[in-house]
Parts: sequence; structure tokens; C-alpha cells
Amino acid sequence: MNQNTDFIPFARPSIGTEEEEAVIKVLRSGWLTTGVEAKNFETEFGAYIGSSNALAVNSATSGLHLALEAFGVGPGDKVITTPYTFTSTAEVIRYLGADPVFADIDPDNFNISSVEIEILLKKDPSIKGIIPVHIAGNPCNMEDLLRLREKYNVFIIEDAAHAFPVKYNGKLLGTIGDAGVFSFYATKTITTGEGGMIVTNNSKAAKRMSVMRLHGIDREIWDRYTSDKPSWQYSIVDAGYKYNMPDIAAAIGREQLKKASLFLKKRKNIAEFYFKNLVSMDFLKLPEQIENHGWHLFMARIIPEKLTVSRDKFIQEIINKGIGISVHFIPLHIMPYYKNKYGYNEQDYPQTLEVYNTVFSLPIYPNLTENQLKRIVSAIKEAGAKYRRIP
Repeated sequence: MNQNTDFIPFARPSIGTEEEEAVIKVLRSGWLTTGVEAKNFETEFGAYIGSSNALAVNSATSGLHLALEAFGVGPGDKVITTPYTFTSTAEVIRYLGADPVFADIDPDNFNISSVEIEILLKKDPSIKGIIPVHIAGNPCNMEDLLRLREKYNVFIIEDAAHAFPVKYNGKLLGTIGDAGVFSFYATKTITTGEGGMIVTNNSKAAKRMSVMRLHGIDREIWDRYTSDKPSWQYSIVDAGYKYNMPDIAAAIGREQLKKASLFLKKRKNIAEFYFKNLVSMDFLKLPEQIENHGWHLFMARIIPEKLTVSRDKFIQEIINKGIGISVHFIPLHIMPYYKNKYGYNEQDYPQTLEVYNTVFSLPIYPNLTENQLKRIVSAIKEAGAKYRRIP
């Protein structure tokens, strides 16, 4: 941990007294695991997002796993996703004995390319589904993906971990495909510390996920302990998982949900500050400036021919000035597991590799102050001046 008290961390959750009081209330209630708070969180989240089914889980990873299982993915199946994502998006496919099939990205928005997806679907009609990832909160081209769904009879599970609450053609991301999965990890747009939510309008899939998220038991935990039927009377209908969200986390989530629109507004304001103050720095390529963007991440790229150093050296200069910088993401096809398992070469996904070698992410969370933002911009400007290539 950086001991500099002036250090600006890359990410920090925005937690207030409301969340503290909600947790204390749960602690004093004597009921800490999945119960009425989790149920209320599901109801409120479903109403907010416009989905008939919302299921709280202990992580977005477990949510993706449950969704894939509910839509019939099993050993030997294939599911398309992007190599430009956190490993959870692809690893859940492997949990089920299936294989991820990577499609390269659009270098302008870092999202999976629908053109590349269709090439894969034409080549292999056995592919069962697609997991698009709305990178940084920037929506994938869902119109194209819905067209591909109908044309090739595949399912779509949206990895919306970065994308709450973002609208696309009037609908919130996560509600456009067959199912959507959100993350409430500590760095996300709203948080429960650890946690996630699955949404779907497919009632059959929702029922399956509800059963499988808690050991394959056919009764919800709050039903077991609140109904007249004895709690020990239940049936195990399948070998399920332990993926439920406890009430302590759900209580935080309910308060965070109330602030989601305010948080988004603040992140948009920060993004506007960056655009205004970084646009003149010709050694940078800034992200797409679109209205419907979640700004979970602000991902800029260096222009290598404008600088005398690599991306890593450039951002280290900024970090040395007390600024938290990160890189999203190391492509999965160059990670040892996927590279060794499937025999990938670095150049197999050239757009992904090029973006990775030049991209870096700036802090963008609601509690950043104007003085902190000025420090961040100043550090970038100074690094650029130091390493600017002289024509």
C-alpha cells in the first residue's frame, strides 16, 4: 500500500453514513445471511433496471457462471467472447467444460467486433452463444449483436460489469440480451464490497439460476426460515453452487442503488474535465466521447511515435507523482493458461494487442476533488513534456 498521504488512489468506493447505518441495522437484526435485505435489493434493482427477474449473487463471476449453465452450456460447447476483458468472462466458460472462442475488438471503442463475431459464427455453426463485454461502460453494438442472435440462433449474455446504469436505445444495458450480469465489486459503479446481480426476462432460466445459486436446493433460504413449513424440509434437485448474497452486502447495495444516478453524473463530469484538459496533449488518444457511457473507466492511449518511451515507462512517471494509474486489460490470449491451452500467438488478435500496448486508465470515481483532478492532469502534462519526441 502506498504510504503517501497525498497519494490519489486509482479507485475508491463512495460510502456514506447511509450504508454504515444499513449494515449496523442488519448486524443488530440477528440475521446476517441471505434474507429480506437481499430479497428487497433484488426487487428494487429489477424495478430500477426494468427486468422481471433479478437475482443477487456473491460476484459477477458466479452470475456469469449461473447464466451460462441456465442457458445450456456444457462440456464441448463453444461460446464467443472478447480476449480484451478480465479473466472471469472467459473462465466461467471453462468452468462448464466449454471453450471460449475469442473475437478481436474494435480499436476505437475497445469492444468486441460484431464483424469478427459473424466471421466466427459463419465458420462454426456449433457455437452456442456470445458474451459481449461493455468495456469501461461503453456500450457494445447491441443492434448488430441482436441481428446475429436471430440469424445464427445463439444466446447473448451481457457482461455488464462496467455498465450500470447505462442506456442504449432507451433500454439499460444488461436488459437487451437474454441475460445480463452486473458487478458490485469494490471498484465498480455501485458496490456491495463483493457481489453481483443477474437480470433476465426468461423465467425458466431465472428459476434454474435461483435453484443453482444455493446448492441446488428447491427452496429459497428466506422461505425456509420464514414459512410454516419446517426449514429442514427441502429437496436437492441438482449439484448446485454456493453463490448467494448475504444481507450485509445487500444492505449496502440498496443504499448504493439510490445513489447510482448521482454517481454516474459525477463520473460524467470527471470525464468532461479530462476531455477539456487533455485534448491539447497530442501524444494522447482519448476515448470515444459519447453521451451514453458509464465511465467506469477512463481509458486513454499514448501515441507511441509522439513519445520516446514505452507506455509502461510513461505511466510510471505519473505514478511516481502520487497518482494511481492502471492498465486494462492484459489480453487473455497472451496469458499463460489460455496461450498454453489453445496455442495462441500474440498476433492472433492484433487490434487487442495494439490497444493493450498503448492504453492506460485514469482515476474516475465520484469522490475525486477538483484539486486532485488538476494534479492528475498536471502529472500527465509533465510526463508528456519530459518524454515528448522532438520532431
